[in-house]
Amino acid sequence: MDKLALLSVSDKQGLVEFATALVRKQGYRLLSTGGTAKLLSSHGLPVTEVGTHTGFPEIMEGRVKTLHPKIHGGLLCRRDKSEHLDQARANGIELIDLVVVNLYPFEATVAKLHVEFEEAIENIDIGGPSMLRSAAKNHASVTVVCDPNDYARVLEAMDAPSKLPELRRALALKVFQRTASYDAAIAKYLESQAATPDLDALSGLPARYSLSYDKAQSLRYGENPHQKAALYGTFHDHFQQLQGKELSYNNLLDITSATYLIGEFERPTVAILKHTNPCGVASADVLIDAWEKAYATDRQAPFGGIIIVNRTLDAAVAGAISEIFTEVIIAPRFDDAALAILGRKKNLRLMVAKGGIGADALQEVRSVVGGILVQDRDRRMEKAEDFKVVTHRQPAPEEWASMIFGWKVCKHVKSNAIVYTRGEQTLGIGAGQMARVDSSRIAVWKAGEAGLDLKGSVVASEALFPFADGLIAAAEAGATCAIQPGGSVRDEEVIKAANDRGMAMVFTGIRHFRH
Repeated sequence: MDKLALLSVSDKQGLVEFATALVRKQGYRLLSTGGTAKLLSSHGLPVTEVGTHTGFPEIMEGRVKTLHPKIHGGLLCRRDKSEHLDQARANGIELIDLVVVNLYPFEATVAKLHVEFEEAIENIDIGGPSMLRSAAKNHASVTVVCDPNDYARVLEAMDAPSKLPELRRALALKVFQRTASYDAAIAKYLESQAATPDLDALSGLPARYSLSYDKAQSLRYGENPHQKAALYGTFHDHFQQLQGKELSYNNLLDITSATYLIGEFERPTVAILKHTNPCGVASADVLIDAWEKAYATDRQAPFGGIIIVNRTLDAAVAGAISEIFTEVIIAPRFDDAALAILGRKKNLRLMVAKGGIGADALQEVRSVVGGILVQDRDRRMEKAEDFKVVTHRQPAPEEWASMIFGWKVCKHVKSNAIVYTRGEQTLGIGAGQMARVDSSRIAVWKAGEAGLDLKGSVVASEALFPFADGLIAAAEAGATCAIQPGGSVRDEEVIKAANDRGMAMVFTGIRHFRH
């Protein structure tokens, strides 16, 4: 008896060529449905409609067509069990040896702008996942294909049958990965549309959290060469790489941090980052001035760092940047002159932010032992009217402007974080220290290394000063104003220290820890 293949696909790429090889070289008969059957028939291939095969027509606008015992019996029948085979014969069920199915494009449908709920629901595939799962469960006897990219290796294995068992198992795994991803996408969409979503009352997050991403690319290694790594998801939908070496694991982390940071600013701004921490940020009327101020903060740390701008990167800025070694430059656009200059550095990665600068994300996910942590991304940024002046002296207008700028930067510096600013320029940044006073000392030292005077500067601390020592160190360095969340049991001591030194200080009432 001829072997039987069932083909029913939404993505018809390469299908005709594959089906032709099945019929003419491998001796298969073809079963199919709807548009797939029409396509195969139009190319001269003999094909039997599923309705003819089952003796039951497609009904309910095609919602019911393959959900039939002659389909699922043909897929699930174990060839090594005589009672299965006897029951198949008794019920007129032909065994199906190969299934080629890919699913209704649900993910693409809901990704469309302003998609109607009804359209989304109609693009939930029922028969497709059912056939895939039946075939994958019985992969010891049935070859199941859910990805057109696998057609070639299936035909290759058919010419060398000893390879089929291992391939069938691999393809079955791929099926269950695909159906899990498909179901997760549906659940995520329905959660987003639910008037009363099934949320945990305390956190406001889903009671069940599903993650499913396709591999976008394999990476050479992770944070270190001995660690394996890969990128999953839609990163490349947001960024286009114009030139340079393949992005590394660490590059991807830096690009993400840089994009979130630059999104805080509206005026022409340059940010330089190293190991996800900003080491220089400045805004100005023109980008080249912002570059010069940002680079002046620290002329050592940018070596091998990441640079991001929120305006078209022109020749002037490109020429200045090209004088130092940089891993990645990100911009909404590079003009032709800039590309000519930076193109001389073949390994330099140039990234265009396709949707403009300031990528958003509703939630952040991090792994922990035995599970994951999920939180809303820290997108909140307070305004001056949200702050409370707690000292005798009120900040001057220029101090207010500097505080707002420093507070935006400080939010993106690893805790404990201290940032000194003047105007719209960082002067010294201290990050990631176990004691806040140490971060302050490092920031002062870095400013001194860069030859920047902290007299008249503003100091920003992303979390409260637990003791007065950090504030005192800032005052001694020349800061005249401080911005911090407040909330320490020693707030009065810190306020007194500020008053004793003639400093102005405001409490934000909110912290921006970044671990």
